Amino acid sequence: MAKSQQTFNKSEKEKKRLKKREDKRKKMEARKSNKDEHGTGGIPIAYVDYNGNLTDTPPDPTMKVKVDAESIEIGIPKQTAEDKEALNPVREGKVSFFDGSKGFGFIIDNVNQEKYFTHVSGHLDSIAENDKVSYELEKGMKGMNAVRVKKI
Repeated sequence: MAKSQQTFNKSEKEKKRLKKREDKRKKMEARKSNKDEHGTGGIPIAYVDYNGNLTDTPPDPTMKVKVDAESIEIGIPKQTAEDKEALNPVREGKVSFFDGSKGFGFIIDNVNQEKYFTHVSGHLDSIAENDKVSYELEKGMKGMNAVRVKKI
């Protein structure tokens, strides 16, 4: 006589599948009865008010702002002289510390008094402590680095 092919694991899986199907059917019936009792079912409608908050009341049509399509500008505005000055990448500062044997140091910016790391590989001139220099900033691994450093 051959053994049954039905194992304990298979029968447990079948029971779980039937229970899941029954739970799903009960939930569907509960939703249908809830819909019949309360009218409409599903997701309630949400509106966005004038401050960008969600609300359940529709917005007042008298508060609607009319926007003229001709007044909308699409594109990048032209640069002014002040914008060009602000975008000037060359900065000036003073060397606060420089170790020539190791080839690194720090520069203090004249405008915002921040310290920037500098390495000898980014120098155009040789520098020493207390020299006034001009430089450009570049993103490094640990922050902004001064590169293209030269004496003033």
